[in-house]
Amino acid sequence: MRALQPLLHDVVMCVAAPAFAASPRDGQLRGRSAEGFYGHDRRLLHTACLLIDGCEPEPIGVQPLGPDRVRFTSVHRYPRDRTSDPTVIIERVRTAGGGESILLRNVGTVARRLHVELALATDLADIADVKRGRTGTTVRCSTAAHVPGLDWRSRTGRAQVRVTEPGPVPEVTDGPEGGTLTWPRVLLRPGESRQIRLTVSGSAVPDPPGHPRAPASPAPWSEPVVHGDRRLVALVRQGLGDLSALRLADPERTDPDGPEDQFIAAGCPWYLTLFGRDSIWAARMMLPLGTGLARGTLWALARRQGTAHDVFREEAPGRILHELRPADVDHGNGLRLPSRYYGSVDATPLFVTLLVEAWHWGLPDADVDALLPYAERAMEWVVRTSAADEDGLLRYYPRAGGLRHQSWKDSEDAVRDAAGRRIEPPLALCEVQGYAYQAASGLAGLLAARGRPETAERLAAWARALRKRFADTFWLPSPQGPAPRYVAIAVGRGLEPVSGPASNMGQLLSTGILDEAGCRDVAAWLACAELNSGWGLRSRSAALPGFNPLSYHGGSVWTHDTAIAIQGLCAAGCTAEVSALTEGLLEAAAHFDYRMPELYGGDSRTEGSPAPLAYPAACRPQGWSAASGVAVLSALLGLAPDASRRVLRVRPTFLAPLRVQRLRLAGREFEVRVGGPGAQVVVRGLPDGWSVDTGGV
Repeated sequence: MRALQPLLHDVVMCVAAPAFAASPRDGQLRGRSAEGFYGHDRRLLHTACLLIDGCEPEPIGVQPLGPDRVRFTSVHRYPRDRTSDPTVIIERVRTAGGGESILLRNVGTVARRLHVELALATDLADIADVKRGRTGTTVRCSTAAHVPGLDWRSRTGRAQVRVTEPGPVPEVTDGPEGGTLTWPRVLLRPGESRQIRLTVSGSAVPDPPGHPRAPASPAPWSEPVVHGDRRLVALVRQGLGDLSALRLADPERTDPDGPEDQFIAAGCPWYLTLFGRDSIWAARMMLPLGTGLARGTLWALARRQGTAHDVFREEAPGRILHELRPADVDHGNGLRLPSRYYGSVDATPLFVTLLVEAWHWGLPDADVDALLPYAERAMEWVVRTSAADEDGLLRYYPRAGGLRHQSWKDSEDAVRDAAGRRIEPPLALCEVQGYAYQAASGLAGLLAARGRPETAERLAAWARALRKRFADTFWLPSPQGPAPRYVAIAVGRGLEPVSGPASNMGQLLSTGILDEAGCRDVAAWLACAELNSGWGLRSRSAALPGFNPLSYHGGSVWTHDTAIAIQGLCAAGCTAEVSALTEGLLEAAAHFDYRMPELYGGDSRTEGSPAPLAYPAACRPQGWSAASGVAVLSALLGLAPDASRRVLRVRPTFLAPLRVQRLRLAGREFEVRVGGPGAQVVVRGLPDGWSVDTGGV
C-alpha cells in the first residue's frame, strides 16, 4: 500500500529557517506523521514524549509566542485529591533551531515528589521521505560523553540532545529504539517550580558545503506603520513576522565586508530552502519596503545561474535555479531531483523582472550594473528557448523523471481542459508568456537607460512580436460567460488552446501583454462566481468537471495567486473587481488568524457559511503567502516608481482611508496617505530628485 503525505491542518509549526519544529497540539512528539525537530531538511528528533509519574500530562492549551516559539500547557492531576483543581502545571516552550524548556510548577498546597521521564528517538529522515509518508528505521542512540544527553548518527545525518544548566541532572539510558532522560525524584514544595532545558541540534552528513544558513543580521526591509482596515493591518504584521522566520542567507557574499545576501525560503515544512520562483515572487512583493531582500535574492540565484547543459539537472546556460537541496532527493513515483535543479520555465524571466523592478525601486547602481549581465544571460535563455519552438512561444520540455509541469501549477494534474482531461507537456502556459513579455519589455527599458538603445530595441521588438502571437493564439470564445472570451490556461501541440477558465489569466494583468479590452475581459472572469469563491480566487473554474475545492491546483484558492490578481486589477483600474477579491482575501485571513496558508479550500462563501479550510498538507507559514499582505497594500495604494524619470506614480484604486508610513524608495523612507476629506492623496518624504504623480486624484 502506498504511503500518504502527512496532513498538516492540525500541526503546530514554529520556524527559524533552516530549522523548524512540527508538533501535535498537545506538544507530545510520538514519532508519527511529520512530527519532530528539523534542520536543513533533516529530521533531528521525532520522539520527545513526556511522562509524569508514568502518565502523559493532560493538555489544556497551546499558545504561539512568535513565529519560532510555541508554548504547550498541560496539567497533572491526583485522583485522591479532595479538589478537582489541577495542582501541577507543565509548560513546554519549544523553539525552532533551539530545543525546549519544560517548566514544572506546583500551584497546590501540598508538596509533590514527581517521577519525570522524557523518551527521545529519531529516524534522521530526509524531509522528502517524511513528505512521502515514510517513517524511517529508528536510529540507535548512545549516551553523550561528559555531559547529560544523547547522540544519534547514521549514514546521512546526525543529531544530539543536551540537558543544559542550571537544572536537575537526569539519569540517561540509551538503546537501539531510542533513549530516556529520567528525573526520579523531583521535589516541588507548594509554590515551587523546576525547569529542565534541552538543546536539539544536528545536520546532514556530510554537511553540505555552500548551503544556505540562518541569517546573522536583521531583516533587510523596513517595518511599515499601517493605519486602515484592521484586517489588512493584521495581515501585513503577521506576514512580516513569518517572513522574518523564513529568511535564509547565502554563505557567499559579493563583498566579504558587505551585507548578507538574504532571501525567503519557499515554505515550511516541505520547501524550507531557496526556490527560484517562490523566492523571487516574495522579493518582488516586498519591494515597497526596500530593495535589500531583492538584492540578496538576485545574488543568491545569480551565483547559481546555469552555465552548462546537464540533462539530469535540466540546467542550461542562463537558466535560473528552481530549487536547492542539501543532496539529491528521491520523491517517489519516479520523481528524482538533483540537489541543484533547474526544471522551471518561469524562474528565469521572473529573475529578469525582479532586477528591473528593484532598479525602479532604487537598487543601488553598483548592484544593478553588476547583476545586469546575469539578467541578460537569463533573457538570452528565454529568447533561445522560444526560438526553438516552431510557434515562437516559451514552452517547457521536461525530462523523464523530472517535474512534469514546470510553472507554479506544477502538480501532476495541474493542466486540464474543460472536460477534465489531463494535458501533457510540452506546453506554453499563458502566464509564462506574460512573464517573458514583461521581462523583455522591462529589460529593454533598463538597457535604454544604460545607453544601449540598439540592444533595447531588439528586445522591445521581440516582446511586441510575442504580444501579437499571444493575442492570436490564447483567446477562446465563451458566449455564455461573464465576458465573450477568456484566456486559455495553455497552448499545446499544434497551437491547440487548452480549454476551461482558470486563475492563471489573472497573473497576466500586470505584465502588459494584454490590451485594455483584454484586461476588461479577464477582470470580468476573475470576479464571476466560477472563479471568485468569495474567499479568494479559485485555481480552476467551479463550473468545470473535475473541480475540487480541496485539490492542489484544481479548484483550491492560492493566497499569492489572489494577491497577484489584485495587483493586476489595481493596475488596470478595475475598482469593483478589486473590491470583491480583496474583501474575500481579508475575510479569509481573519479566519486563519492572519497566518495565510499556501492554499485553502475553494468552497463558496455564502451568508453564514463555515470558515475556509486550509489544504490539509499546505505549508504554513509560506513565503509568497506571507508577503501577499504587503503586495495587496502596495496595490491598493497604486505605487509604481519609474527610475528613468525619478517619478513615483500613486494611483489608489479605491479611496477608503489608508495611511502607510516607513515605505522605502531608493533607500529613503516615505509616507503615503489616501482617502479622507476630498479623497486626497498625500505623499511625504520622497528622496531628493524624485517627484510624485497622482494623476490629479
